[in-house]
Amino acid sequence: KGNGMIGNIYSMGLALQALEATRKFYAPRNWDCAQAFSVVYAHDYQQPMAIAQVLPALVGRSYLDVAGLDCAATKNTSPNQQLPLSPALGTHGVPRAPIQVHYSITNKLQGIHFHYSTSVTVPSGSTLLWVLEVAAEENPQTFSFQTEQTSWGTYVTSIHGLAASTEDRTYWQFLSAGDALEEGGG
Repeated sequence: KGNGMIGNIYSMGLALQALEATRKFYAPRNWDCAQAFSVVYAHDYQQPMAIAQVLPALVGRSYLDVAGLDCAATKNTSPNQQLPLSPALGTHGVPRAPIQVHYSITNKLQGIHFHYSTSVTVPSGSTLLWVLEVAAEENPQTFSFQTEQTSWGTYVTSIHGLAASTEDRTYWQFLSAGDALEEGGG
């Protein structure tokens, strides 16, 4: 894309690894490495799988380099990340200002079609899952949902009793102002 994004934020790590690893052998066209890395640097990665895929590119390596890494040199080092205990608190324990989110669910694809909307108040910086949870607490008959843990984080498998289906190739798509969200629910 023109802004440095290669695919989407989830494919960036592998794309950067592939482009860097094949730069000497395969170059169908020049790519702006600095612009692509600026997209990565500007994004706040939270999901372990996305971090695992982008990290090798950030240190100028790819998964192909794993066999030659000296793990003994990095022994006894680990990242120390402080996470908020609740969505209502920021990373330093400071309460976040509440925001109002307008949330709608629409099915025009399978079974009985439906469209329901609600507004919920959540702390600023809340995840999509937090919005879904608050909506489900306020109106469980309409805004119920189910999730599944995957290596990419929490995956929403069902909303309002309508399940995603790999057989039918259906899934729940999350949009903000008509644009697909760049990240998952968590």
